[in-house]
Amino acid sequence: MAMEIKAPRGTNDVLPAESYQWQLIEDAARRVSDRFGYREIRFPTFESTELFERGVGDTTDVVQKEMYTFKDKGDRSVTLRPEGTASAVRVCLEHGLFGGLLPLKAYYIISAFRYEKPQAGRFREFHQFGAELYGSASPQADREVIELASSFLKELGLDRISLNINSIGCPECRKNYHAALKEYFSSRAEELCETCRGRLDRNPMRILDCKSPVCKEIAAAAPVILDYLCDDCKDHFETLKASLDNAGISYSVDPHIVRGLDYYTRTVFEFIDPASGLTLAGGGRYDGLVTELDGKMQVCGLGFAAGLERLVGVMKDRGLFPDLPRNGVYVAAMGRSAVPAANRLATDLRALGIRAETDLMDRSLKAQMKYADKTNARFVVVIGDNEVESGSVTVKDMAGGDPFQTALTDGAREIELRVESEERR
Repeated sequence: MAMEIKAPRGTNDVLPAESYQWQLIEDAARRVSDRFGYREIRFPTFESTELFERGVGDTTDVVQKEMYTFKDKGDRSVTLRPEGTASAVRVCLEHGLFGGLLPLKAYYIISAFRYEKPQAGRFREFHQFGAELYGSASPQADREVIELASSFLKELGLDRISLNINSIGCPECRKNYHAALKEYFSSRAEELCETCRGRLDRNPMRILDCKSPVCKEIAAAAPVILDYLCDDCKDHFETLKASLDNAGISYSVDPHIVRGLDYYTRTVFEFIDPASGLTLAGGGRYDGLVTELDGKMQVCGLGFAAGLERLVGVMKDRGLFPDLPRNGVYVAAMGRSAVPAANRLATDLRALGIRAETDLMDRSLKAQMKYADKTNARFVVVIGDNEVESGSVTVKDMAGGDPFQTALTDGAREIELRVESEERR
């Protein structure tokens, strides 16, 4: 009996008929990043486990519960990346990029891995578009990163998205805030989940991000960080808000946003789809992360990441993906003697950058025409003995345009001109 093998739970296959949707989103990410001066960075799928333990934070759900960690054949502990920022900082440190031109701007499009319970918009293998900016402590950098994320979502047609912002202060602010949180949660410590009881002394802010319904209910009435900000953090946040107002970017202040990773400081933000309640993009500032990983270098940082699976789902729900337009040419051969001429024309078309297909299944002409229609070919050329003998072929426009004649020897150039004409319309 054959074994039934399926994709692992929490992962998705992208089928050929759907891949254009992902490409549309990825192309938008690259276009918008380029407008803001961000260049692509790439890094390994797995890293030393210590990178994420130190960078992401060992009190986070990601590190405590969700990382795919294993020993390699050299008995080294490695982890499939659960996010992109720690890896981006490691790349910049290892290759000395912080010693070059600042601010340093980079973006990435990656797969990432977290062992979570699969549910709507949440997967064990997922994909992200992220942007990183290093070297600037200015709130104007915060505004630029938020503007980049907003522009990206608008580029996709997602114009009914809510932006929520908050400040979680600096390490000095958080000393008093942590004390207030500890006092509040200690009075209900027995009701907290086991993980959060362990966080109470080490990092009580992580309790605010717990997914347990009981912990969420308790956290709803906890003190808010905005009441504990130092003067510098208050000024940073107020300047950011004024800059967002000046840029015409609408937002709401949500004092409950803390984000799920320990490296965040000061500004944090989330873009929410009101219809589904899903966070489509989120990020903030992480001014201490470089120091945490390097031990001595001090470089400010901030950025965001957007989940591609969630974007695909929301765009499908809103009907934002266009139908695939007809494009390319199908060259049908009527009889074996016409095959060389059909193959030659297809080769010439491809050399000109035009998608071209020929029959590989020994189909009848009728079956080839059906195939051409199903593959969304814009033009169809039928070549038989008469066409080979006369040196002339008819090109049919499958979008309803008038057919036209062209010489077989110069057919590729004539079709190229017609394709360019249609693309300009």
